[in-house]
Formats: sequence, structure tokens, C-alpha cells
Amino acid sequence: MTAGAATLLAAATVWTSGSASGTEAATTLTVAKDGSGQYTTVQAAVNAIPAGNTARVVVSVKPGTYRELVKIPSTKQNVTLQGSGASRNDTVIVYNNASGTRKPDGSGTYGTSGSATVAAEANGFQARNLTISNDFDEAANQNLSGLQAVALRTAADKVFLDSVIVTGDQDTLLLDTASKATLGRVYMTNSYVVGNVDFIFGRATAVIDKSVITLKKRWDGSSAGYIAAPSTAADRKGFLITGSTVNGDVSASSFHLGRPWHAGGDATLDPMATFRGTTLSSAIRSAPWTDMSGFSWKDDRFAEYRNTGPGSGSASSNRPQLTDSQAAEQETADWLAGWTPSAS
Repeated sequence: MTAGAATLLAAATVWTSGSASGTEAATTLTVAKDGSGQYTTVQAAVNAIPAGNTARVVVSVKPGTYRELVKIPSTKQNVTLQGSGASRNDTVIVYNNASGTRKPDGSGTYGTSGSATVAAEANGFQARNLTISNDFDEAANQNLSGLQAVALRTAADKVFLDSVIVTGDQDTLLLDTASKATLGRVYMTNSYVVGNVDFIFGRATAVIDKSVITLKKRWDGSSAGYIAAPSTAADRKGFLITGSTVNGDVSASSFHLGRPWHAGGDATLDPMATFRGTTLSSAIRSAPWTDMSGFSWKDDRFAEYRNTGPGSGSASSNRPQLTDSQAAEQETADWLAGWTPSAS
């Protein structure tokens, strides 16, 4: 046993042997702002997990607002961030970096991916019963170059987001992968995502299920935006939004469902997004997809299937709909490809 592992064992409230097969119960580390836990910040608890960890570690965060940056590096797998309050509103992790925010050490700006309040780069990451927010003030920083401000960035496989709120303005939720050639599956359920411009984006193979996507007005009070901006590799599945609701206090016919993000101008990408069985508010445009940076959405993979609500519409050249046979190949199980998310 390494010294780091021994330290974690000593600090943990739970680390017990399981069955004779050698499985172990999850270790639990507690965080509380008032000092009643083992750590007063979420990052301090993450830092206590030894590099090379593969066993489940639950970072249980007591109610409160934690203004900090949290990063789970790729060497610390199977980490769960879990709020211990009665609701996901009780525990909030928040910060306010933007793409154009200068780093304290003078080494430049954070960039979009670096602006994330919580960055999860390790496989098996889970978040549950809490809010992750980026409250960067666009109105007060219009002179800044780079207003993208990520709340949560995942760059890993088998990511499970359950009963969380992820909220921001532009580029709220970055669902990414460790590399273009690496699979990164994400399953999000019973959750809320809030934003206005490209606020669900990245190259992950991601399902957003039984959740609420809430549209926000822009910093100047105007209504205009885009929900999804996938940058899917050609041999991968992109975003599947299913059994969900799109709503928000914005003007009618002011938001697109999405547009193709060919990150870095990469023409080999084949962005993909499907909205199916989802209730669409009147905010959705009758031609719900649009081009981006010179790339036509019609050259990529965008479709709907059996959506309802005032923002839904029938099939047309501007509104492709899956056939029943096509839809049979675009189910949640097809995205997860043998992985069954569970609260382990």
C-alpha cells in the first residue's frame, strides 16, 4: 500500500471489504464549509484521493455554496460528487471564469475548456443532487474577448449525471472526450441544464434523458440562441436528447435546437444531435437547425423523432424526422453501448 492510499484510508468515513470476490464498498469523504466535515473545500477532498485510484470514492458535500474550482484528474477514477442536502439546490459549486479571463499567474487566458467550474477528466465520474454553476457576468464584461463560460466539463467515459442542475449562459455544459479517438459516454437524467448559446456542446456520446433544458435570455435581455453544438467524430454517436422538456422565459421562435461545431475547422467531423420524444416550447424556430462557421448542418447528422409541444413540427427539408426504423437504432441503449449507469 502506498503512503497516499494509507492516508485516504485513515481519512475515510467508510472503506470496508465487500464479498469474498474482493469488491469494496465506496469510500466516503465529507466536505462542509463550517468545518464539521473532513474537508472545507471540495477540491481538498479530491486532492486526498491517491493518484491511480480506481475504487469508488464518494465526496459527500454538505449544503452550502462552495465558490471554488474543482478538477478531477484522469488518474482519479470513479469519483462521485454528491450533495447531502434535501435537494439539488442546497449544495452549489460555483465560480466565474470565462474563456477570456486572465490567469492569475499571467500565463494567458483560461480558454473555453479551461473556464469550467468543475472539470471531470477521470472515467467513471458521477455527480448527484447538487448544482454546478458558472456565474460569469457577461453584462459587466462586454470588453472581454471570450465570453464562453463553462459550468461543467467532462472529458471521460462512463460519466453519470443524476439529479443535478448545470447552469450558466454561453457554453454551460461541455461534454467532451479525452481525445478525438477516445470514446466518452455520458448519461444525464432527472436534471436541468440552463443556458443560451451552444450550451450543450462537445464530442461526447451523450444521452440527456428525462431532463429539463431551460433557455435563458442573453445578457442584454434579448432572446436568441442555440441549444446543442455537437462536434462528433465521424465514427461516433453524438447527442441524444430524449423524453425531456425544453422551456424557458424567452421569446417565441427565437432559439435553434442546434448547429454543427466543427472544432478547429475540422472537416472530418460529423456532428450529430437527435431530439426525440421531447416537449418543445414555442421558443423553438420552425427551421430548428442552422449552419456554423461555414459548415452546413445539412451535411451532418441532425434529426427529430416524435417531439411534441408548440415548438415541434412535421417533416420537411428544414426539419428532418427519423423513420420508425431509423429511430429503432437511436435508442439510449445504442448510445451507451453495453454500459448500464448505476449509482455505485
